[in-house]
Amino acid sequence: MHGTHDKWLERSSKQLFAYAVALTRDQDKASDLFQECVVRVISARSVPDNERAFRTWLFTVLRNLWIDQVRARNREMELRSHLRDSIDPEPLIDSIIVNRMSVRQAFASLRSEHRDILALIDIAGFRYGDVAEILSIPKGTVMSRVSRARRAMANLLQESGIAGLPDKKRHAHRA
Repeated sequence: MHGTHDKWLERSSKQLFAYAVALTRDQDKASDLFQECVVRVISARSVPDNERAFRTWLFTVLRNLWIDQVRARNREMELRSHLRDSIDPEPLIDSIIVNRMSVRQAFASLRSEHRDILALIDIAGFRYGDVAEILSIPKGTVMSRVSRARRAMANLLQESGIAGLPDKKRHAHRA
């Protein structure tokens, strides 16, 4: 990699780490995944020559590393049930804290493909076309998955008494 790629990597690092957190749901695991991704990217023989392609490739590398880790863990542990994060039942004074925790819990409760698509679109800020490339699926599939994932998230939030997600008009610029 040369200096330009280093700059591109640096510009994407916060969003890349946020994506790692969204995938792993654990800061320490996300940090390990992020570092492994950076090592892979730095040691890669072939690197895209424009920033948009580089950024898409970068997130694809991270996602593929995560998939490999999940597969390895599943082989190792067989069918291990995952416990969901729970909110401490004692009342919290600040409703903002309650709302944030509810959103995080709802996000963590989503199916992995819903978390994945929302993390790429809503957390990392990718456009639908970029996500289609990262996930190797058609753009229309990305759009329908985003819709289903947001609907699932809204349903979980509604169950917890939190208002739904913003309407689609707010995200129209991503198409």
